Formats: sequence, structure tokens, C-alpha cells
Amino acid sequence: MQNDIASIRRDYQMASLDEAASSANPMDQFTNWWEEATTSNIDEVNAFVLSTIDANRAPASRVVLLKGYTLDGFIFYTNYDSNKGKEIAANPIVAMNFFWKELERQVRITGTIKKISAEESAEYFHSRPLGSQVGAWASPQSQVIPNRDFLEKNFTEQTEKYKEGNVPLPPNWGGYMVYPTQVEFWQGRSSRLHDRIRYSFENNQWTKQRLAP
Repeated sequence: MQNDIASIRRDYQMASLDEAASSANPMDQFTNWWEEATTSNIDEVNAFVLSTIDANRAPASRVVLLKGYTLDGFIFYTNYDSNKGKEIAANPIVAMNFFWKELERQVRITGTIKKISAEESAEYFHSRPLGSQVGAWASPQSQVIPNRDFLEKNFTEQTEKYKEGNVPLPPNWGGYMVYPTQVEFWQGRSSRLHDRIRYSFENNQWTKQRLAP
């Protein structure tokens, strides 16, 4: 079994990335790659791994979905009382990792994280399908529950409660923005000589460096 795993490999040859061709600002560079990714038939193109630090100073990771970005940072939504919400409250420094294997690319982001306004959260919340709105009320995210029936019963009750629509924004649900302090763009290259361009925000400006693979 281990020998079979060790033999899995792929030689990346699709594209390259150099300092001259990359943008001066990482958000502009992200936009360039994002536009390519969204036209490349990538399933769940907005999925990324979010990493936080738990109360025992251990890393915790999970896949979440990007729901927007600006020149300032990256936006996603969740239950503030979930494990990740509690970890963010205790340590507001996180890491993000997009992997677009179809383009042989990664984008790694480290930054500080803050809640967005309740008004912004409500606007997005009410754009979601009704079932997703109801689900936010029905699920005590990350809490231990006795069984699946408990969850489905909650959902049925909340569906009946809000059968007329007009589901309010839960007080413990909303958005975060990650404000990047470091962004690395990774382009797979042949013979594992990958291109890595790292942007760091220092002295109120972005600097760009090449990293060895």
C-alpha cells in the first residue's frame, strides 16, 4: 500500500510564473488567477482550506467557500459559535489555501480576520436559498448532537416556523473578512522546480520575492 502511494506523481508543465509577469499587488494577481480559474471548469472553484489555532495551540483546518473579495481581503460566512468561530475569537490570525489542480496552481494566504458588518451579513444571508437560511437556525454547528433525527427535527420545526419566508439573520451567524499580510502564488513546474512568488505587507506596502521550491 505505501509503495503504491509513493509512486503517485505528476510532472507539471502547463504554465510558468515570474516576477516580471506578476502584478505589483497580490489582490490584482489573485484577480488574474481567479478569472482564469472561473473559466476553467473547476468544480467548487471558490473552495479553500481555512486553518485556525485551537485552545490547545494546535492547528485546525477545514474547507469553506469564498463568497467575495475586495482589494482589502477575502470574505466567507459561517456560524460564529462554531469551533472555527471560537478559535478566530481567541486568535484572529488565520491561513487560507486555494488549490486549483486543473491549473496546477495554489494560492496561500496568511492574514488577520475580522467580522464584517451585520448589514453586509444580512444582505448575503437573504440571498441564500430558503433551505440554507432555515438550516442556519436548525444546526448548532460544531456542538455534539444525539443523532441525525435531532438535526432533522430541528430543521422541520424551523421550516414550519418560517414557512412564510422572511427568515431573520441569526445573531450568531455572519461573515468574516481575512486581511492578508502574506500571499504566495505557486505554479507547478516540471521536475518539481515550481515557481513561487511571495508577497509580504511590510511598512504599509507590498514587497515581492521569489522562493525556492
